[in-house]
Amino acid sequence: MPTLSILHAVFAAALLLFLAKSVAWLIQRRMGNGGIVDAIWAWALGGLAVWFAAVGTAPAEVRLTLGAMGGLWGLRLGTYLWGRNWRAAEDWRYAKFRADWGPQAQSKMFWFFQFQNLFTLALAASAFIPAAYGEGSPGPLGLAAAVAILLVSVWGEGLADEQLRRFKAEPARRGQVCDVCLWRYSRHPNYFFECVHWLAYIPLALGGSLWGWSLVAPMVMVLLLLKISGVPLLEAEMAVRKPGYAEYMKRTSMLLPWPPRRT
Repeated sequence: MPTLSILHAVFAAALLLFLAKSVAWLIQRRMGNGGIVDAIWAWALGGLAVWFAAVGTAPAEVRLTLGAMGGLWGLRLGTYLWGRNWRAAEDWRYAKFRADWGPQAQSKMFWFFQFQNLFTLALAASAFIPAAYGEGSPGPLGLAAAVAILLVSVWGEGLADEQLRRFKAEPARRGQVCDVCLWRYSRHPNYFFECVHWLAYIPLALGGSLWGWSLVAPMVMVLLLLKISGVPLLEAEMAVRKPGYAEYMKRTSMLLPWPPRRT
């Protein structure tokens, strides 16, 4: 595939995101389940890593590593979210939006999905462009460090997701707070490893002058999870709806895994 300028690559990425979220909106319109957009978000974002790797100008080994890393992450997370949300009850957040928006729910849902693309594009551009358009290579150690961080983050996030799934599947624990395994040390270990994932692209960018921009991606993800769409909405609901969650919040670290506090 021929190389593209950064501006043209970003414009094409924005168009791809618009189309992906439009498909997500059509699917949720048919299914009545807005949560399906989460899977398409992960697939689309992972796909952008492959896109920027394909049209970038960095050495081939850097771009190949970038595409494989982002593609693996997006494939794993998107497939997990699709399996969790497909034919399941609509996530309470989207259900609340639908109820609050009333007759305008479909039009507002469409533009809400598209608004998310601003943050998605910020993540993709800051994480993937410095590596895809770097002038040089970080060398074997840099490539190995990037892959190692990626594998640890994907493994950790997958493990946290599986531990929560198994906990919820046990009839005796139905309605209880998951506070075992990784969830004993962090209220959101899946989010923690998601943040770690965005550190993986920094070593890839060290061979070029744009590497400083790769620091933006993990900061954007932390902002999204801790201040906007992740923890605040989830915990406000959980503290009211799930008995024992408020106490769990008092003794357990929010994000960084840490021994529980005595209460």
